[in-house]
Amino acid sequence: MTEVAEGQCAVVIVAAGSGQRLGHGVPKARVPLGDEPMLAHAVRGVVKAGIAAQICIAIPAGDAELERICARLAAESASAGVLNFSVVEGGADRSASVRAALEVLGHGITTVLIHDAARPLAPAGVFDRVTAALRDGAKAVIPALAVVDTIKTVVPASLPSTGAGVEKVSGTPARNQLRAVQTPQGFDVATLRRAHEYALTLDDATAAAITDDAMLVEAIGEDVYVVQGSTHSLKITSPTDLLLAEAMLQGPLRPRWVEG
Repeated sequence: MTEVAEGQCAVVIVAAGSGQRLGHGVPKARVPLGDEPMLAHAVRGVVKAGIAAQICIAIPAGDAELERICARLAAESASAGVLNFSVVEGGADRSASVRAALEVLGHGITTVLIHDAARPLAPAGVFDRVTAALRDGAKAVIPALAVVDTIKTVVPASLPSTGAGVEKVSGTPARNQLRAVQTPQGFDVATLRRAHEYALTLDDATAAAITDDAMLVEAIGEDVYVVQGSTHSLKITSPTDLLLAEAMLQGPLRPRWVEG
């Protein structure tokens, strides 16, 4: 582990996703966004936010090209003042990747932000709001947006002619209580480590249902606080998302200089 000043913040960027739905044939972090890999935008966003004493990236095992990209980004980050830059091999799932990154956090790190490389345009203001809530005493903080669509819960169903290829509405939750969750998600390091220790006790089916670190922290009984997210923090999972992100980089609402 590296040494950093006591009370510092680390940012873990999870970049081990396959990116199959984007159709580029390479891991998602290497998919081009503008003239750079998606990961480069994510790392530069973290550096620009100015909150990280350490950056750690979890990448697919054996990806030599991503290792070269990370080496270039490490040098670039060092020139901007972020001297502690780590790369770890991601695991079979998101939780395993985060656990690998937690193992290399420097002594003195007390808070950690978990961020998706697939949200490469998250503005600095989101990082600021998450870290401010952590400084205010929260053990877990997530950025989120109010849901604008009506949401339905459904159950499997069938119709005489259509067969079993339909579903039936089972409920309509109150939209004013729903939030669409984003990253970076911020945590007290000790709390997040405890949550991931708990995750190792879960059976496979229960573990597979855990979709983010905040769910793990909820499962151990800790409060999770919510701050305002950003429309710029879209998650790039489909070709349409990639087109939208490209347009955001080109137009007058570029998240490099306008908070979303």
